[in-house]
Amino acid sequence: MGAAVRRRRRSLDLTLADVAERSGLSSPFLSQIENDRARPSMRSLQRIADALDTTAVRLLAASDETRTVDVVRAGDDSGLRDGARVRPVVRGRHQVHGLEFTGEHDADREFLHRNDELLYVADGAVEVEAEGRVHRLGRGDTLLMSGGVRHRWRTVGPGARVLVVAVADHVEVLES
Repeated sequence: MGAAVRRRRRSLDLTLADVAERSGLSSPFLSQIENDRARPSMRSLQRIADALDTTAVRLLAASDETRTVDVVRAGDDSGLRDGARVRPVVRGRHQVHGLEFTGEHDADREFLHRNDELLYVADGAVEVEAEGRVHRLGRGDTLLMSGGVRHRWRTVGPGARVLVVAVADHVEVLES
């Protein structure tokens, strides 16, 4: 919980004293929360959330995001799907979602994601239909699609290996 409160406070450029004044809670208590030496009651959490212009639910959700280091080895398999090997390259619930596709992939399914997506061709070639245009990509090419772009893709020829990385749907991207 503490890291989520600290990140939100810092993102608003507030001091502990500012949050204490806004919430009616003491600076030492807020410091203990941020350093995970105290857990706020639901009432205190709501007061902190109000002071940080957010909700208790968002603070709780943000506190579930722990910092991890996770290695996904090349041999880690997730099985077969329609003749194509699909392997997650990011495990768990994070801000990005990543899959590696090896083998054939047909354009039979249209995709629409809330957030941005990057498609990188490691080997072979693919065709991506996005915004009414077909883009042919070869080894080393990338295609970035903004959130909300309807698209479909397929492999062209044998030996394709494609990495798809997307900002996870649960992440709310703020407009600048």
